[in-house]
This record gives sequence, C-alpha cells and structure tokens, in this order.
Amino acid sequence: MIRLKSRQDIEKLVEGGKILAEVLEALVDEVKVGRTSRELDAIARRLIWEQGCVPSFLNYAPGGYAPFPAALCVSVNDVVVHGLPSDEVFREGDLVGLDLGLIYQNKYFLDSARSVGVGHINKTTQQLLKVTERALDRGIESAQIGHRIGDISHAVQEYAERNGFEVVRQLVGHGVGFAVHEPPQVPNFGKVGTGEMLKEGLVIAIEPMISIGDPDIETGEDGWSVRVKTGNLTAHFEHTIAITSEGPRVLT
Repeated sequence: MIRLKSRQDIEKLVEGGKILAEVLEALVDEVKVGRTSRELDAIARRLIWEQGCVPSFLNYAPGGYAPFPAALCVSVNDVVVHGLPSDEVFREGDLVGLDLGLIYQNKYFLDSARSVGVGHINKTTQQLLKVTERALDRGIESAQIGHRIGDISHAVQEYAERNGFEVVRQLVGHGVGFAVHEPPQVPNFGKVGTGEMLKEGLVIAIEPMISIGDPDIETGEDGWSVRVKTGNLTAHFEHTIAITSEGPRVLT
C-alpha cells in the first residue's frame, strides 16, 4: 500500500535529507586513489551517528537476503549497486558508486546515491556520469501532480538512450520515507501515461542506473553485489523527492 506523507512529514524528511546530503558530499571528497571502500563505510557510519541518525542499510534484510553488513553501498566499475565494502584500494580511472541511506528521528527514511571518478577518467566515463545525472534531473522534472510513474520512467530512458547509453531494467527506484523500500516501484524505462498516478505527499527515490552497452545483470557470489555481465562501466545517481503542489521537491 502506498503511504502518502503529510506536510509535516515532508518537512522532517527535508531535515534528514540535509544531513544525508552533507554526509554523502563528505564521502565523495574521500574517493581517492589508495582509499578503500571499507574506510568510506567507517566514515559514513561515524558521520551519521554523530548527527543522531541511524544508517538505514546496516543490517537491512529484505525477504530472502542475509542482513546487509554495511552502512554504505560502494559499487566499483561494472558493479551497478549493492557493492560490499572491502579492503581493495581505489585505482586511477575507477568509477565508484556511493549509495547511502539514513533514518532521521527514528522514523524518517532517506536514500541518495552518486557516482564519482577516481583521479583522471576518460571521456566516455565522463559522458556516462554526465548523462546519468542529467537523466535523474529529467526524471525529477517529470514528477508532477497528475503525471504518472511511467512519465518519470520514460524521461529517464529517453534521455539515456538518446545519448547512446542503456538503462538497467531489472533494478528500479521505489517509494521511501517510512521504510527503506516502499511501493510504488519507479523503473528507469516505460511509457508516458502508465503506472501509478502521482499525488501530493508521495515520496519516492528516483535512481537511474545506466550502462555503457548491454545492461544485463547478475548477482555476485557475495549474494549482494549486482554487476553487469559484460563488465561494462555503470553509473548510479539517486535523490529522494516529494511530490508537492509546488512541483517536485528534492529532499536529499
């Protein structure tokens, strides 16, 4: 069941989203040659706890999965999402996705992600990053009262494909706010005028996951990390947004 949020709920989500944005920005600054994803996870935990919040991914166990053992998903190169922190160091030219969630005031859930290059990255990787972030912007612009989920999905897909990239179809955005994942699903492909109607108070995470070439995926042996079968690079950007009478409001 879709649970709409009140204006008061959204204001609380704004407060929590500001904290999440600041933590994620601090983590982006730490993505450097020689750093490890395990170090970034430790920083994420510390910064979230210092703000009196709780890492929402830590020990999260959706149906059929073992508890996620980290606060931060760190997905490198061909890993799309859910990468587990490790002691492997970042190398020049790597593409690192950071996906982070927190719980504010023990009630309000927020989710955000960014991908960032390590040191010098080639022009194709730069273009992938730019297109993925702009595809997110296009999706957000489509998130208007009276539109439908398919309008968001189509906007993301059309922009990515027009620029020569492919969207990952087996992974989707989602409702958020009172839990890590809520309905409705928000795919990154679809048709205009289809899916759930967007109503005031709906809070969703829009998260384009875009690949260079064939985007077919598989789950790694660790049971969590999801990678592109061909080894192609992927990028991931995400914001939690609220549907309001004034238009889409970015919370993170």
